[in-house]
Amino acid sequence: MIRGPGDDAAVIRARPLAIVSTDTVTEGTHFRLDPPWASTAEVGHRALASALSDLAAMGAQAGEAYLALGLPQRISEHDALELVRGAVAVAHETGTTIAGGDIVAAAALTVSVTVVGWAEREQDLVGRDGAGEGDIVGVTGSLGAAGAALALLRAPASVRAAATEEASAPVLARARAPRPRLREGRALAAAGASAMIDLSDGLATDAGHLGRASGVRLRLELTRLPLADGVAEICALPGIDLDARELAATGGEDYELCFCAPPERRASIESALAQAGGAGVTWIGEALAGSPGVSLVARDGRERRLHGFEHSWK
Repeated sequence: MIRGPGDDAAVIRARPLAIVSTDTVTEGTHFRLDPPWASTAEVGHRALASALSDLAAMGAQAGEAYLALGLPQRISEHDALELVRGAVAVAHETGTTIAGGDIVAAAALTVSVTVVGWAEREQDLVGRDGAGEGDIVGVTGSLGAAGAALALLRAPASVRAAATEEASAPVLARARAPRPRLREGRALAAAGASAMIDLSDGLATDAGHLGRASGVRLRLELTRLPLADGVAEICALPGIDLDARELAATGGEDYELCFCAPPERRASIESALAQAGGAGVTWIGEALAGSPGVSLVARDGRERRLHGFEHSWK
């Protein structure tokens, strides 16, 4: 960055390819501020992390971020600064420069984030449309934490009190402070991933996008889905009573990466992710001929008709 905050516009030294994405989160739809939901610092963290996750899904290197805040009167200056500090922490962790933004009055707290990533060549990037028949399907990290956290927060206080700290702490932490898989995205792109998407709306929805864009049908096995710590226990609580594997497929905002790759690239991908030092990989299915989209198959071999996450934290 040549010039940033303090001038009328940012001046950035460009690389050959810019990758740009915009994300907006709004109170009541994407978060709540009343206890025990989230603090303004966590809102800032989640807003930037979710936007950067789109760059991760392309295999881009993070560059700059621009934050536009819509602040209602009840948000104090302290809370607004805490929100920005939450975003700054993510920027520091990911090598992102917050290069500018704007502040306006609004009826509800709203955070719009535009992120710019960079790449040297088009071949260094991965889209949604490159999967082919016979590709294997993988997912980074683990699933279901954000969905389990939302189920716990929506439950009566008596149900929340029944959850152990060992179960509730990790799912709430993942929901409040997700990590964009930027290193993993670049590693996957370099190792030969053919198609990729980040899991913001849940595997059931996002894998369907991947299959339709590529013209293949992704057959995914629910029993293979990697559960995040605490998910099984939260789902089993009386008053919640959810199928943990189905929650892992339908819960959104995990911000893991779902990707396809030729089977001969399997070892290279596993090695690349290990060297990236972040999340590992779980192989959950394959790409087949058929109606483009996704099939989620249960233990008995039957397809389950599941739908992804509709963003609402009400």
